[in-house]
Amino acid sequence: MIWTVFQVALGGAIGATLRFLVGLGLHRALGATAFPLGVISVNILGSFLMGLFVGLAAQRGLTHLSPLVMTGILGGFTTFSSFSLEVVTLYERGDLGLAAAYILGSVILSIAAIFLGLMLSRVALT
Repeated sequence: MIWTVFQVALGGAIGATLRFLVGLGLHRALGATAFPLGVISVNILGSFLMGLFVGLAAQRGLTHLSPLVMTGILGGFTTFSSFSLEVVTLYERGDLGLAAAYILGSVILSIAAIFLGLMLSRVALT
């Protein structure tokens, strides 16, 4: 059990660091934007990677890595609580259109990314 907890903790540190670096990189590349590009980017990418991992891990017998990869790395990388805060912030600023676009884009594209990751993982092994 302690090994599993260590894997989650290590993965969480890796994922959170990667999330920070993606946000920083986007900010440096694009400058400050009203739309929270960093958060939506990591949520979509994280969803894609989770779909890819689930499919490949199931097919290749790697589900024992789930605490490290899914709960740790991808759990630390994706940012649903940050997403929720960004929605409230946009709403409170009166940017209802941006808030709606952000909600729909995050949810629809993240779900689509999971499907894409699963499909690619299945195609990769056929």
